[in-house]
Amino acid sequence: MAYATVDDVEDRLGRELDDQEARIVNTRLNDAELLIRSRIPDLDARITSGRLDVMTVRMIEAEAVLRLVRNPSGFASETDGSYSYTLSEQVASGRLEILADEWSLLGIRRGAYVIRPLLRPAFDPFRLPPGRSEFEGWRG
Repeated sequence: MAYATVDDVEDRLGRELDDQEARIVNTRLNDAELLIRSRIPDLDARITSGRLDVMTVRMIEAEAVLRLVRNPSGFASETDGSYSYTLSEQVASGRLEILADEWSLLGIRRGAYVIRPLLRPAFDPFRLPPGRSEFEGWRG
């Protein structure tokens, strides 16, 4: 069961949902939590320990579902005569998703990194043998 509730979505939307909308929103809130738990399996433990604020989780779940409520068909733009209206791609995707900045609020950082060990080649023509000085054989 999701941390966010239908009431959280209604509060952010600014209106009450009808019964059919509320049923869909409740299902999608559970879906949003599944997305979060797929990357944070210990979600409950993080909230209980205080490492993650429950209000942050509720906000992110509600906002993810709210993007669908506001634009369920995923329309990016609309034109009627001289009137034109365009939505941002993030808002208009029509998919339930947790955005990168929301993952960051949940403590998940994106980015690639490479761990490269420092290895010396077996043969290095510029490496001096042990005990030899780089000035040996220098004649000024």
